Amino acid sequence: MIAVPAGTGKRRQWEWLPTPVRIAVLLWAERLESGLYWGKIIGTLAGLAMRNAWIAVAGFILGHQFDLGFADRYRRFQQQGADLPRVSEDFASALFQAMGHLAKIDGRVSEDEIRAARMVMHRLSLNPAQVRRAIGWFDAGKQPGFQLVQRMREVRRVSARSASDRRTFVRLLLEVVLAKDKLKKQERALIWKICTELEIGRVELAQLEAMIRAQKGFKRSPAGDADATRVREAYAALGVSPDASNDEVKKAYRRLMNKNHPDKISGSNPGADVIAEAERRTREVRRAYEMLKARRSIR
Repeated sequence: MIAVPAGTGKRRQWEWLPTPVRIAVLLWAERLESGLYWGKIIGTLAGLAMRNAWIAVAGFILGHQFDLGFADRYRRFQQQGADLPRVSEDFASALFQAMGHLAKIDGRVSEDEIRAARMVMHRLSLNPAQVRRAIGWFDAGKQPGFQLVQRMREVRRVSARSASDRRTFVRLLLEVVLAKDKLKKQERALIWKICTELEIGRVELAQLEAMIRAQKGFKRSPAGDADATRVREAYAALGVSPDASNDEVKKAYRRLMNKNHPDKISGSNPGADVIAEAERRTREVRRAYEMLKARRSIR
C-alpha cells in the first residue's frame, strides 16, 4: 500500500481564511497557472478596489501570508510526488481505468494525456509487463459501459482505505486529466464524482488542482525551460529516450558506469588524458541518473 508522508499538523499561514475564500483564491491562482505570488496581487487589488491605502497594504500583507503558505505546501507537494512508493495491483488498475474513462469522456484521448499517463507509469516504477497491463486497464476505462462509480467504491473499500491513499489516487488522476489546457463541465463533474466516492472535499480538490497547475506554470516559465533542457540532456547522457522504462534507465546507467569508471580502465595503464575523460564521463552519467531517478521515482 501507499504511505505518503503525513502533514506536520502545523497550522498553515492561510488556513484561517473562510473555506469559500480559500477555494476562490486557489481556483483563481490555478487558472493563472501559478499560486506563488498571486496572493499578494489579489490582496492588494482588493484593497485598492476599496480606495483605501491602508486596506491595500493590509491586503498585500495577508496575500503575502497566503503565498508563504502556498509555497510551503508546494514544496512538500513536490517532495511527496518524488517519493511515491509501490502501489497494489487493485489500486493501479482502478487508477488507470479512471484515467482512461476521463480521457475519453470528451470524445478523444489527446497525446498530452497519453504522455502524462506514461509518465505516471514510470513514476510508479511499473515493469514492462505491468505497463502492458496498465495500458489494458486504460483502454478498459475508455469503454462506454465502464462502471466508474462502482469501481471507485471497490478501490475505496479494498486498496485506498487511508486518506493518504485516496489523496494520492486523485493527485495522479489529476496529473493526467490536467495535461490538456482546458477541462469541460462533464469532465469536472466526473472528477467531483470520483472525489465524492473517495471522500475528498472541495477544498482539498482545489488545493491539488492549484498545485498541479503551478507545476505546469513552472514548466512553461524560463526556469522551467531550463529545467526541461537539463532533463533532455540527462536522457542524452544515458543514451535513452524519455519513453524508456525505469528498468531501461537503470540498465543504461549501470552499463555506462561499468564502461567509464576509472577503476575499470586502470588495468590497461591509460594516459592521464584518458583517465580525466573517464572521470568526467562518470560524473556526467552519475548526475544524469540522479536527476532522472528523482524525477521518475526510480527505486
